[in-house]
Amino acid sequence: MSNQTENEKKREQFAQTLRSKERRKQRARREGKRGLLFGMGMFGLVGWSVAIPTLLLLALGVWIDATYDTRFSWTLMLLAIGIGLGSSMAWYWVREESRSN
Repeated sequence: MSNQTENEKKREQFAQTLRSKERRKQRARREGKRGLLFGMGMFGLVGWSVAIPTLLLLALGVWIDATYDTRFSWTLMLLAIGIGLGSSMAWYWVREESRSN
């Protein structure tokens, strides 16, 4: 009896996957092709969302290290924070774009 229930669950999961793919395919046909320019724009958005916070915090770290005498490197700390912040911003934009598709 449990084997039959397990097979029914697998069939329902497979049918749900097919329905989801069909809806996505129909939506893509309605919206049309986005093309190369859209892809390049998204690529640029992701790149700049990582680069800008990284460079700004890096510059701030260099300035702090040049201005104040501290025992640890603000440049390295702010570089790591900038990369982390930029990566999280890029992840947000990619996630939002994938949700809208």
